[in-house]
Amino acid sequence: MTEQPNNGQKSQGSWLVRRAAEVAGWTLVALGIAALVLPGPGLLTIVAGLALLATRYTWAERLLTPVRVRAYQLAKRGVQTWPRIIGSTLGALGLVAIGIVWGIGLPVPDWWPLDRRLWLAGEWLTGVVLIASGAFALALIAYSYGRFRRHAVEDGTGEPHDPAEGTL
Repeated sequence: MTEQPNNGQKSQGSWLVRRAAEVAGWTLVALGIAALVLPGPGLLTIVAGLALLATRYTWAERLLTPVRVRAYQLAKRGVQTWPRIIGSTLGALGLVAIGIVWGIGLPVPDWWPLDRRLWLAGEWLTGVVLIASGAFALALIAYSYGRFRRHAVEDGTGEPHDPAEGTL
């Protein structure tokens, strides 16, 4: 005897998808808030979370626009000058280097006052998170450069702007 699909399966599947998107959205918002003070792309993670939540909530849709505009303004500002680009790139590469050192581990120094187990806690798990944050930051720098800075050079204005939306 074969099972006949019932109408409840379709609505149950869409309910599951809606709930998964909602959980993912709230998770991204929480991670984004944490990333505002920790290494990582805080505003962009919040934008991704709000985009998911905006499919269900009008308040999230209203909040998404100003947060997205602010994220683009900061991205544009980050590639306005070569010192900023170089500083951001060095910071991202520093995160990768710290992640590698953290993962490899160094011997506990004599001056370490806490329990020896707390020296470079997390080992490769923490190291991979730092490496991923640095790699993501490098990708965002490249994206921002391509979207804002490269077009400023091509059109001769010298002012970074978003060619798709005019000057930000």
